Amino acid sequence: MKPGETAVVAGFSSPELSPKLLEMGFLPGTVIRFNFKAPLGDPICVTVGNYDLAIRLNEASTIQVLS
Repeated sequence: MKPGETAVVAGFSSPELSPKLLEMGFLPGTVIRFNFKAPLGDPICVTVGNYDLAIRLNEASTIQVLS
């Protein structure tokens, strides 16, 4: 995703990380927006619901989205 783009969470590719991501608010059907990445590329900032969240790239890469 590019900064400013939105997508809908479809699911997860990692059964180990999915409980953590669900607790952070990445519920299937939730709209997320990619805001920006850190100067060195990791972590990234996304908006989930009504709050901004910093998440590591390796965790974010397990989130499957529908554009």
